[in-house]
Amino acid sequence: MSSWVAHPEVVLVVFDLLGIFVFAISGALVAVRKELDLFGVLVLAGTTGLGGGFLRDVLIDATPPAALADWRYLLVPIVAGLVAFWFHPTLGRLERPVTIFDAFGLALFCVAGAAKALEHGLGPAPAALMGMVTGIGGGMIRDLLAGRVPVVFRAELYATPALAGAGVAVVGIEAGLPVLGPAVAGAVVCLTWRLLALWRGWQAPMPSGPASV
Repeated sequence: MSSWVAHPEVVLVVFDLLGIFVFAISGALVAVRKELDLFGVLVLAGTTGLGGGFLRDVLIDATPPAALADWRYLLVPIVAGLVAFWFHPTLGRLERPVTIFDAFGLALFCVAGAAKALEHGLGPAPAALMGMVTGIGGGMIRDLLAGRVPVVFRAELYATPALAGAGVAVVGIEAGLPVLGPAVAGAVVCLTWRLLALWRGWQAPMPSGPASV
């Protein structure tokens, strides 16, 4: 077994950085669509990529948050923001680029968040919830800064796939499996569910009838 697979902390950092990159791309693309300048693009890239992990670390008392303690966590969203800023015409030709990058970020973050919560002593259920919070936190901050209703509140199946993916990862890790296997399985569950929901138009239940004031 290769050394990086054998060490859970390495797996967590890799998943964290990959999640930060793809989430930062999604945030930067939203900023480009809103016609923000370079600073605005980098701000949205950074808050989208780091917001969920920052919130997770504060809630589980993993301080200082990784975003402030490790230079790689600050460099990755800057690189992603610059890539999106300069190459957004190419990225924009991808089908539904923002939601696709967002789905990958959601999948990576939910399992990384759950695994880190377990590592810091949380039980299975709270760890799964922390995985969900890690996955949805950055996107919520991105949408609020961009003046949009957060995706998680728009009847889209977003938080539920994140919770399911985090749950799969937690079950596997608690069963004593090496972290990489459950993490990949959980990410695949979340990503598949989210992309199928986008493709098939699946939505969360909404209140029936006219809204009362």
